[in-house]
Amino acid sequence: MNDLEKYFNQNRGGLITKWNHYFDIYDHHFNRFRGKEVNILEFGVYQGGSLKMWKNYFGNRCKVYGVDINPNCIKAKNDQIEIFIGDQEDRKFLKSLIDNIPSIDILIDDGGHRMKQQINTFEELFPHINDNGIYLCEDMHTSYRHNYGGGYKKRNSFIEYSKNFIDYINAWHSRDQKKLKVSTFTKTVNSLHFYDSIIVIEKKIRKEPKSVESGEFIIPGDESKKRGFDRLKKSIQKRIQ
Repeated sequence: MNDLEKYFNQNRGGLITKWNHYFDIYDHHFNRFRGKEVNILEFGVYQGGSLKMWKNYFGNRCKVYGVDINPNCIKAKNDQIEIFIGDQEDRKFLKSLIDNIPSIDILIDDGGHRMKQQINTFEELFPHINDNGIYLCEDMHTSYRHNYGGGYKKRNSFIEYSKNFIDYINAWHSRDQKKLKVSTFTKTVNSLHFYDSIIVIEKKIRKEPKSVESGEFIIPGDESKKRGFDRLKKSIQKRIQ
């Protein structure tokens, strides 16, 4: 049991609602930020319980920013927690956040869970996450629920939208740059992690990947494979230049 789960089980303050498998995911990706100066932005204040959980987990050098549409959530504000009131589907509001908060190390989308809310939040705030930061969207199972604007294989669900990230991160290898071209996403995302109801994107500045090799062909009879491999390698290098 990690420290987040221990805090949750001992919580007697503001209500926190989570799925029980989330805590290991949080700890796995967030642990490296503990005890450091870190800026956390969470959509969905609710009763303020999770904001205090982050404050406890990351320590007294963290700053937590909460966003909610309910004006009463302003009561969750304290010395390390700042609250903004607004609709995360409203792009104008999202743009105003960028003007009022520093660059973000961790963004957690636990807001309204509707498709436009998740997509708009990602598109507006993802560029505001630091180069070594993390984006996490939870409760993505709403992509399968019609009352949230989702549905299995529905074109505009956040699940279907996020599947494109797999193509974007591999765009260096695309043979058709008109359809799949190298983008800022390709150059700044190191890894994608899909879990039950959660996606985690870890950022990192990336350069174009290069094929490397070491050693020699030493097995008799493999000379033709080496020649074929050399031709393939030259062909790949020519396409990506």
